Amino acid sequence: MTRHFLTGSELTTDELARLLDRAAELKRAPRSSSALAERVVGLVFEKPSTRTRVSFEVGVVELGGHPVVLRGDELQIARGEALRDTALVLERQLDAVGVRTGPQSAIEELARYSSIPVFNMLSVEHHPCQVLADLLTLLEAYGTLDGLRLAYVGDGNNVARSLALLGSIAGVEVVVASPEGYELEAGTGATLVLDPADAVKGAHAVYTDVWISMGDEAETATRRDAFAAYRVDDALLDLALPDAFAMHDLPAHPGEEISAEVLYGSRQRIWDQAENRRHAQKALLEWLLA
Repeated sequence: MTRHFLTGSELTTDELARLLDRAAELKRAPRSSSALAERVVGLVFEKPSTRTRVSFEVGVVELGGHPVVLRGDELQIARGEALRDTALVLERQLDAVGVRTGPQSAIEELARYSSIPVFNMLSVEHHPCQVLADLLTLLEAYGTLDGLRLAYVGDGNNVARSLALLGSIAGVEVVVASPEGYELEAGTGATLVLDPADAVKGAHAVYTDVWISMGDEAETATRRDAFAAYRVDDALLDLALPDAFAMHDLPAHPGEEISAEVLYGSRQRIWDQAENRRHAQKALLEWLLA
């Protein structure tokens, strides 16, 4: 049966633990696996990317495979070709395909008609590959995930949703603090609060994301006003556990969702997260194509 990775819910607790352990092994020895030898992986980008593109493209090469990078405007779907038709074409040329797009429904439809693994490199609703890297970063810091408390401060967006979903599978308590009107929906597995101070109390890490995501630019002024009290800075970190650190999926806007002092200081593991995208995704590709 073809494996897909669309939200992260495809993984069991044991599978997620093994995947993260494997990611740690691949980080220690980046070129130790040839799991993708003679295999071709398509990477479709309908949204701009820095970390996702670089980490996946380099990761495929390190696993011995060949990445084919495609922009959305280079494909016939930009001219109205059905996703079903695209899936039927790609499955005859590729061994797996990742998609970075807008609606989750597009990824779901591509997977529905595809006989090769489809993986979600980002959608409006979910960002599971990012959270694999986040969990690896937490595991490196604490040696375990079970019982950790992760506070997320900011917009209840795709990153918050994926943290809640995969965090619950991993045994991480995720608490999300958002202003009214920007909350994560109930039933995601996260504890929802309004006050950032309530979220970070007892937290092992404090996570944030941009206030204005791709597609939200028309709401810039409104969002800046709404999120003004949701900045991750030293004062907020001081309310967490003594060894707590800041996390961010990037790109960051210093002075908005995070202070420059935290972003570039010693109380963060943000750049570890960015590197860990590659290692976690390599373990994911091995799992998908096993």
